[in-house]
Amino acid sequence: MGRLLPVLVFGLAVLGFALKCSATTYTVGDTSGWDISTDLNTWSNDKKFNVGDILWFQYSSSNSVSQVSKESFESCNTTNVVKSYTGGNTTVTLTHAGDWYFVSGNKLYCLGGMKLHAEVENNQAYAPAGAPQAATGSGQGDHLPQPTSKSNIPTSSAFINCGPNVFLLAILGLIASMLYTDVKM
Repeated sequence: MGRLLPVLVFGLAVLGFALKCSATTYTVGDTSGWDISTDLNTWSNDKKFNVGDILWFQYSSSNSVSQVSKESFESCNTTNVVKSYTGGNTTVTLTHAGDWYFVSGNKLYCLGGMKLHAEVENNQAYAPAGAPQAATGSGQGDHLPQPTSKSNIPTSSAFINCGPNVFLLAILGLIASMLYTDVKM
């Protein structure tokens, strides 16, 4: 029993850190996707985006997504973009806190409301690792799972890189449990 307690404490500590370091993948627009018919403003209203979360844009191959500045967002300027995505399936990892702006590459769609403002909060436990990007224009994104119901619940949650702090705390927990075991002997 004396050796089991430190192992149990260490295991619970690691599990606690892992649970704090989860990120969420949001399917933008839920089952409607990145589409002119989707009310993206309403969709994003109840979301709490954190650093490390992933936005998954699903759209037709004739459309696109552009990350833009606040000014370009407000005026639907689709020529002055930070980054442009095509191909029908795009993931964007929110790597830093602050305001992120996305618009449709089609200015008329943007003017019709096909744009997204994501306010990203800093959760301090995330070290950016980058999400895999979908292949552009190759049709390789067809195998991605499709959401089955329309809701405002995130489509998935995954454990991702949580930064060096978690690793350091896990090692310190292991050392503490080893020292505790030595003291008990």
